[in-house]
Amino acid sequence: MSPAVDSPVPDDVPAVRSAVHGDTLAGIGNARLSDEGTRPVTDAATVKSTLHRYLQKHRAALVGKLDGLAERQARWPVTPTGTNVLGVVKHVASVQVEYFGAVFGRPFPDLPPWMREGAAPDADMYATLDETVADVVAFHHASAAHADATIAALDLDARGVVPWWPEEVRDVTLHRVLVHMAYETARHAGHVDIVREMLDGLAGDGDGNLADRSPAAWQDWREHLVGIAEQAGLRSAGL
Repeated sequence: MSPAVDSPVPDDVPAVRSAVHGDTLAGIGNARLSDEGTRPVTDAATVKSTLHRYLQKHRAALVGKLDGLAERQARWPVTPTGTNVLGVVKHVASVQVEYFGAVFGRPFPDLPPWMREGAAPDADMYATLDETVADVVAFHHASAAHADATIAALDLDARGVVPWWPEEVRDVTLHRVLVHMAYETARHAGHVDIVREMLDGLAGDGDGNLADRSPAAWQDWREHLVGIAEQAGLRSAGL
């Protein structure tokens, strides 16, 4: 991802800072996986619980990337296609409403304007001036609560229909939708992780998967990688 030409990030982009979330959403999300893999089980209830936990983990990591961002930062597009933290959170919450709502005949009680018929294209990919960070986070929480209620109410083999999928594959089970949404959410959580790092240098979600380096060590690491890339380029050019 490349920062926009008029990005608010200065030339001396802040060195990577590791996210330490404590009891924030991201921290809670990681803790939810602490008892995974303790015993080999294949019963449906445990499989559903495992899939649900992974969905919760990635949801938490996603929305946690808004922690500490001002309204301008949260909206700032850092890629040529306009990727921004707030828009991605809004998008995932919207998709979640559809997959765990209409697909299983459990419609969300009050669809927001950007999800109603006639809404502008990509209206779920950014927040308008009338929508605040708090508004989007509140919608995300409502979307998650609605999804969790559907997951709790249905068995893994409960049937649903995804009308926007090709006809030959649109008949689905809750199992498939849980896998799909865990994947979808994790993919977008990765997007906003990189976007947040480009905005203010904050990286990771406090789960110990990011190396513990000082700002100076991160700069040395980046320069090391730049050196390798330069040498590889020269080698491929036969120089």
